[in-house]
Amino acid sequence: MEQVVRPERCVVAVDGPSGSGKSTVSRRLATQIDGIYLDTGAMYRAVTWAVLQSGADLSDPEAITKVAQETDLSIGTDPAAPHFAANGVNVDAAIRGPEVTGAVSAVAAVPQVRAQLVRLQQAIIAAAPRIIVEGRDIASVVAPDADLKVYLTASAAARAQRRSAEDATDVKATEADLNRRDQLDSSRKTDPLRQASDAVEVDTTGMGIDEVVSHVLQMLNSKVSS
Repeated sequence: MEQVVRPERCVVAVDGPSGSGKSTVSRRLATQIDGIYLDTGAMYRAVTWAVLQSGADLSDPEAITKVAQETDLSIGTDPAAPHFAANGVNVDAAIRGPEVTGAVSAVAAVPQVRAQLVRLQQAIIAAAPRIIVEGRDIASVVAPDADLKVYLTASAAARAQRRSAEDATDVKATEADLNRRDQLDSSRKTDPLRQASDAVEVDTTGMGIDEVVSHVLQMLNSKVSS
């Protein structure tokens, strides 16, 4: 593993599509630099859970926005045990279920929801000495001044295999769902999934987690030592 340099303050933005290894890599990185970890995708999932619980119409942006504004989010940023609660209810398991997964892209596409959560994300970043932030628009929107911007990617087949192994789901069905979400997230009008012009792309298709973490740490060390 790459030797770790722990700067007094640093922000690392990790973007990329589902199944590219963002969560595992980001949590490991946060632990290595003795920092905190923010999963912005889980924030959108928690709001989506609240929207579904409310019975709001997923095709009604105003109704979704109202629920989002009324939802009290509790966000745990310990990389060893990140957790989320919405209106006092622990939603760690629920937000990873198929119902939320199928609806989160629609909720995340609502501009008012994105603006609300981006403000919250930026406040968390501003208060943290060292933080790894993962999502889809971190380098381009949430933390454009991040010390290091990484875009993790992998082949569709590799991403589907990884996600299926995690969820014990059919690989072909998983790949189809990942492709659906990629299309929705990259084509939305507000803050679409895209690689920032100054982000470093890391293709994790043939890489193990240790290799990816070591590679990103090497890049971070170069950034903070220069």
